[in-house]
Amino acid sequence: MFKKLCSITLAASLTFSIGGAAFAGSPGDQGKQPPGRNGIQEQAYSWDRAKVVGGGFIPGIVFNPSEKDLIYARTDIGGAYRWNPETGSWIQLMNFVGFDEWNMLGVESLATDPVDPDRLYIAAGTYTNDWTDMNGVLLRSKDRGDSFERTALPFKLGGNMPGRSMGERLAIDPNDNRILYLGARSGNGLWRSTDYGKTWSKVTSFPNDGSAKDFYGDIVGPVWITFDPSTGSRGQATQTIYVGVADTANSIYRSTDGGQSWELLPGQPRQNFFPHHGVLSSNGNLYITYNEFIGPYDGGTGAVWKYNTKTGQWTDVSPTGSTEHPYGGISVDARHPDTLMVATMNKWWPDEFIFRSTDGGKTWTSLWTLDYSKDPVRDNRFTIDYAISPWLDWGEKKALPEISPKLGWMIGDLEIDPFNSDRILYGTGATLYGTDNMTALDRGQNVNISVQANGIEETAILGLISPPSGAPLLSAMGDIGGFRHEDLTKAPQMITNPYLGTSTDIDYAELNPNIIVRVGNAEGTAPRMGISMDNGKTWTPAANAWPSAEGDKTEGGWVAVGADGSRIVWSPKSSSSESVRPVSYTKDRGLTWHASQGIPEGAIISSDRVNPSKFYGMANGKFYISNDGGATFRASQATGLPQTLTSKFKAVPGTEGEIWIAAARDNSNTQSAYGLWHSTDSGKSFVKLEGIQEAATIGFGKAAPGQNVMALYTYAKINNKYGIYRSDNGGASWIRINDDEHQFGSANRVITGDPRVYGRVYIGTNGLGIVVGDIQSDSKGNAKPDKQDKDKDKDKDKDKNKDKKEKQDNKNNKDNKNNSKNNGSKSNNGNKNNNGN
Repeated sequence: MFKKLCSITLAASLTFSIGGAAFAGSPGDQGKQPPGRNGIQEQAYSWDRAKVVGGGFIPGIVFNPSEKDLIYARTDIGGAYRWNPETGSWIQLMNFVGFDEWNMLGVESLATDPVDPDRLYIAAGTYTNDWTDMNGVLLRSKDRGDSFERTALPFKLGGNMPGRSMGERLAIDPNDNRILYLGARSGNGLWRSTDYGKTWSKVTSFPNDGSAKDFYGDIVGPVWITFDPSTGSRGQATQTIYVGVADTANSIYRSTDGGQSWELLPGQPRQNFFPHHGVLSSNGNLYITYNEFIGPYDGGTGAVWKYNTKTGQWTDVSPTGSTEHPYGGISVDARHPDTLMVATMNKWWPDEFIFRSTDGGKTWTSLWTLDYSKDPVRDNRFTIDYAISPWLDWGEKKALPEISPKLGWMIGDLEIDPFNSDRILYGTGATLYGTDNMTALDRGQNVNISVQANGIEETAILGLISPPSGAPLLSAMGDIGGFRHEDLTKAPQMITNPYLGTSTDIDYAELNPNIIVRVGNAEGTAPRMGISMDNGKTWTPAANAWPSAEGDKTEGGWVAVGADGSRIVWSPKSSSSESVRPVSYTKDRGLTWHASQGIPEGAIISSDRVNPSKFYGMANGKFYISNDGGATFRASQATGLPQTLTSKFKAVPGTEGEIWIAAARDNSNTQSAYGLWHSTDSGKSFVKLEGIQEAATIGFGKAAPGQNVMALYTYAKINNKYGIYRSDNGGASWIRINDDEHQFGSANRVITGDPRVYGRVYIGTNGLGIVVGDIQSDSKGNAKPDKQDKDKDKDKDKDKNKDKKEKQDNKNNKDNKNNSKNNGSKSNNGNKNNNGN
């Protein structure tokens, strides 16, 4: 899926600025607090998501073995979730992650405590490559993820790196829950904590830090840790521990003295495969799925092996008796130790296989079979209900032996509920599937599979529009194209014709909202643009604006639709320095194209929302203006504009020539000017607003009651405080509308208000879906003030509360009394008071 944060490169210079005016008592103020200690007004909002249901890879699912229905799911860029059995939906646990900590939203591994189910640990960190300089963080919770304390780790984690569905890398000793182990990447080896994850030390006696590297050149390292609980007693460390390493020669190690010393597990298979998972049955058999590749995108060949921990015997229990399939997810039934299930990983065509055995791997039954001598050639022993995610068929019907939607792909994890043998969950590249009648397969009946991702929103949003009529919201997304939401509470069908896996931008004609245009990525001669004349209900492909040929990887770039829809200007993104992809315009809705003059290739473009002939562009620190429908542009004399942007600049509906530019830092634009700029003369000049250190996005919504200017929305750093802000008076003053528990990570790509609902805001995130915010109201519909204390000294108070909580939590009387008093950014991660080796 679409992963890395994007920025747009321009050139920097000095700026002019104006001061921000004081603001109080204007219409629309109901429910707003007076300024806090940081001088920022605040207002209480309620937050939700526009439903897509799923939308990204689910690499790990973790059931608590001691408490029924306590289940967690981890994602690669979208945080972690806890199952709510009362509502039948998932709860996002990491909305608190802010823009400056976005790297935490990739969850490398997750562990739920088998002794104290209230304890939860999350190994958070997205990248180990040079896309970030942030190290990983160990999040510790004593209330199932409702709140967390942090330990800063001395190395990076890779929740969105290759091999992320191997695992789990983080594990809790089932006999002594003070002890945790963590397998690290980048050659950092195996680590251990003996104080509930507060401090960590490297297990120096562990002999293999890993040798296999992913395609970024990083060592994948130890990938799973499995305890044998029968070798310990309550309160005493488990003695036998198995660790799988991403190494095709020496992959599985064992300790029989509580992790003090280690040996290569004797007799293990040498087939040049990686061990993806290792699970232990209650009758002493260790089952391992092997795969030729690290995953999660490639598969190849593989095997399934069983190791009898009592006799030391190895048995190849591969479902087909050969190495033809690559394997990923595996699970053993806690209630029936000879019952296990495995899933192939990345067969891709025609589908993944899921196998089930009830005799310890001697025989297997597949959820479907393929026999070209029969009609039909494919025999399915399952049905799929995807009604809550109707887009999963990608808008097409497949011919056998394929089906749509598929049984799955990238099935890196599959789990059997330890309390219910009929229930399984498994993750795919786009959703979470499951069933509540798995044992029907044993009786020769069909298994009823359905989408189990209600509440999970893992999409990466690249564009949002909220037209003044028609559907309230249309989107451009990474990986799954985009959607037209008539109802925010229901997932719609995917936008197709053309299908653009990653749609990069979307725009509409302000004076005729039935005309909508989207652009996105494709290859070869495939179209990169779709045009709708009925508000996004149906679409028609447009011709490419350049001579495309086989092998062409030109991306969608940016698009701007003239105010009345008569002109479209397109700025595609070339795939190499050799290819030339000029900004171009069309007068016949995409049938023919003409190169625009006077504007650099790759410029960011927008249209005036009143004058159909006026378009704008921005590149290399300069602003460009066209008064002839995009045919020619001239550079403005404005100076002081930012070098890079994290989002598209925009013109204001209803006012000709009014433009806003937002600029904020990200991981690639450290030399740019940041802030918020405003023009009222079609970009001839700009003023920079004071007090706004950074502004990642800008959007417009319905004016506040009594106001004649549209409400402004931005994700910004104002008076040195990151947040989501609204201005009801043209930017003279700002109201923070989110709190520290609702920051939504990388919400720096796109934002828009709703032109029909005052106060409503739509925020595009990188992995947390489309966030929808509305002003909180009481039972009478009146705006409700935010009663939370959010002044600049809150971190100090938070530290004190954490100290009190630590002192009160002595049920085992074994916590480390020297626990650091941290505020989540400077935690003790050293070896003091840690008895690990």
